[in-house]
Amino acid sequence: MTATFSLKSALAWAAALLMAAVLCVSARFTGAYAVYFNGTPRLLPIYSTERDDKTVALTFDCAWGVEHTDEILKGLKNGGVRATFFMVEFWTEKYPEYVKKIDGANCEIGTHSATHSYMSKQNAEEIKIELSTSAEAIENVTGKPVELFRAPYGDYDDELIKTASEMGFYTIQWDVDSLDWKDLSATDIAMRVINGVKSGSIVLMHNNGLHTAEAVPIIIETLKNKGFGFLPVGELIMRENYTIDSTGRQQRAQ
Repeated sequence: MTATFSLKSALAWAAALLMAAVLCVSARFTGAYAVYFNGTPRLLPIYSTERDDKTVALTFDCAWGVEHTDEILKGLKNGGVRATFFMVEFWTEKYPEYVKKIDGANCEIGTHSATHSYMSKQNAEEIKIELSTSAEAIENVTGKPVELFRAPYGDYDDELIKTASEMGFYTIQWDVDSLDWKDLSATDIAMRVINGVKSGSIVLMHNNGLHTAEAVPIIIETLKNKGFGFLPVGELIMRENYTIDSTGRQQRAQ
């Protein structure tokens, strides 16, 4: 009985160690990190990052129109905040002057894909085309490399995270959704952000939300009064030596 129990325990430990080794190799190979869901490792994008300095990142997805973009940039400038803008390729090509404005405002730019499709439905080759052409369109305007990627609709799977990582992109999600795309009032947008953030949060907004530009100064002033600071995503996140928990939050590797 004791021998049988010991054998089962040894086999269980061996299986656990083997799974951990496989997961570690996978993480090292892809540059992404995985967590377990129902015993199966799954790759995750970065939703937020562990920090204790009350610093957050404001991000704006650019896919449709520019009507409110100048006011957003004005609000960021007046607040002394550098944000991150994720641009779809067709938006980049239609509004290169705004790509230049955003870059000129010392804000960070990432790709939001080429076609704004549900990329979990794409294979690796299709994903590579989406990422390479969209990044190239941005680089052609700014002359700067693109390192960040946000999946349209927040839709992803292991193939997307793995492929993006192998191409050198950090896939960025968010842990605070302003819901500005629902045309909420500026106050409602601001309160969702103000009440939702914690140190290391990544906030989702859109450059053409109906009341987003009005909400930006409220968000910045209120969070500053609460002791928060702001960084672009690329400066907020950890670039190496991290793990990620089941909520997508980066943790410093022990």
